[in-house]
Amino acid sequence: MENTSQESKGLSNKAIIVPIVVIITVVVLLIIGGQKHRFKPVLEGEAAPAFTVSDLKGNTVQLSDYKGKVVFLNFWATWCKPCEEEIPSMEVMYAVLKKQYSNFELLAMSIDSQGADVVESFAKKYRVTFPVLHDRKGKIKEMYKTTGVPETFIIDQNGIIAEKVIGPRNWNRQESVKTIIELLLNGPSSPDKYKRNKAVY
Repeated sequence: MENTSQESKGLSNKAIIVPIVVIITVVVLLIIGGQKHRFKPVLEGEAAPAFTVSDLKGNTVQLSDYKGKVVFLNFWATWCKPCEEEIPSMEVMYAVLKKQYSNFELLAMSIDSQGADVVESFAKKYRVTFPVLHDRKGKIKEMYKTTGVPETFIIDQNGIIAEKVIGPRNWNRQESVKTIIELLLNGPSSPDKYKRNKAVY
């Protein structure tokens, strides 16, 4: 009788333990899956994450405001030396392209945690004429999974990322603006083509 009692206790314990192990396993897998998504990079051929942010005057700006345009979205900071070196060529590119193409826009997304006055002072120093946005809390930076600054996303007229550029670039050079010019002249391509183009680079 004693053995039967012990066996039934053992079976009872197993009946409790197995579901608990299954539940724990499922929870762990869900957590891992969630973490993977959290750190998965935003790449060419994917929809650009929608955002709402303020410019330096406190006006609300949404990415959707620029639907139908080619958007040059650049993440930068006032303390970033490569950004400082890149901005003058961005200004030249902006002045040239904006004059020729009404469906082009450059958005400079500052990730500075300081106040807008610091960012505005920097923009004035370099005589920036393109829109400067302020991601003070870093929410937009997190959405785009940026790895640092500067980092640029070229977004097509349908809101799809056509090119992602990590690090600074001289935007005065013809090869630097190849994707932008192709989009402005020929319109958007398929997401698969953007992925293939990245594989070639």
